[in-house]
Amino acid sequence: MKTLDVALGERSYPIFIGGQLLGQSQLLAPYIRGRQVVIVSNETVAPLYLEQLRTTLSEYDIATVILPDGEQYKTLEYLNSIFDGLLEARCGRDVTLIALGGGVVGDMTGFAAASYQRGVNFIQIPTTLLAQVDSSVGGKTGVNHRLGKNMIGAFYQPQSVLIDTTVLATLDDRQLSAGIAEVIKYGLICDEPFFCWLEENMSSLLARDETALAYAIERSCRNKAAIVAQDEKEGGVRALLNLGHTFGHAIEAGMGYGKWLHGEAVAAGTCIAAELSRRQGYIDEATVTRIIVLTKAAHLPTQAPAELSLSCFNEWMAVDKKVQAGKLRLILLKGIGKALITADFDIALMNASIEACRESH
Repeated sequence: MKTLDVALGERSYPIFIGGQLLGQSQLLAPYIRGRQVVIVSNETVAPLYLEQLRTTLSEYDIATVILPDGEQYKTLEYLNSIFDGLLEARCGRDVTLIALGGGVVGDMTGFAAASYQRGVNFIQIPTTLLAQVDSSVGGKTGVNHRLGKNMIGAFYQPQSVLIDTTVLATLDDRQLSAGIAEVIKYGLICDEPFFCWLEENMSSLLARDETALAYAIERSCRNKAAIVAQDEKEGGVRALLNLGHTFGHAIEAGMGYGKWLHGEAVAAGTCIAAELSRRQGYIDEATVTRIIVLTKAAHLPTQAPAELSLSCFNEWMAVDKKVQAGKLRLILLKGIGKALITADFDIALMNASIEACRESH
């Protein structure tokens, strides 16, 4: 097992990474405040891992909330079902929420914890690769709105993150690839040696080689923890973690939440960002090609859907959280492992890049 630390002063917390961790109560007990525990999961994950977690925590008073599975359910309406569960179980301020699931479950459980009685403890147990390497770490919580993704939420840190790599054995291939999109992101924004490692080891990741997966998860979490420690609430450098996300969120929302997985949309969005970086003169064609080749090797899309028009892209991007003073800021690349946050880009080149990266009709 590896232990990393997210260094945030009094809000610091550990990330435990290893196999067969779900049965180790000593990793959870120090971060559970009182006797009451509410486990939030979904209809896909609960049949696989809920009973094992209940057994691990048998000394506590446990209630459960089971959400439907999918990004389309990441709404205030379904968030309310977590509050219903908390109130029906008469949970006090010493309750601990545990998120057992992917990014949607983690984001919603964290937001519920931030809101219930103005803040209670929660623990992240991410069960998808994407949640393990990205959404479970850093304290971003929230829900979607029909007019914009993740527009309602809070920065609220967990007490700990427990990453059991064994659970990836039940993750389907599409979800595995979606998680790899966020892994690739770390190489692109701040870790060129890791990007090179991914070029050499992508087949091992897709084959679910335990050593390769554990290394990729640890390296990704280490990169994210370092960035979050510098900028917890995205006032500066943390925005680099949004490479590809502005375009990707437009794809997710424009196509209808749940049709494209988050990682798939981010992959296509990253290819658009790379193309715009080339057109801005930041990187060369060979660098764009490396990014596209690695993305394809991960079985991820490199183009946006043809049915999402340029005007739709612009409409959705106008409500992006990185808009400041009416100006959209994008994350672009200066090279592999070098990214920048900028509002100083050519809109015409951005539109041309989107068009170039849309599937042909």
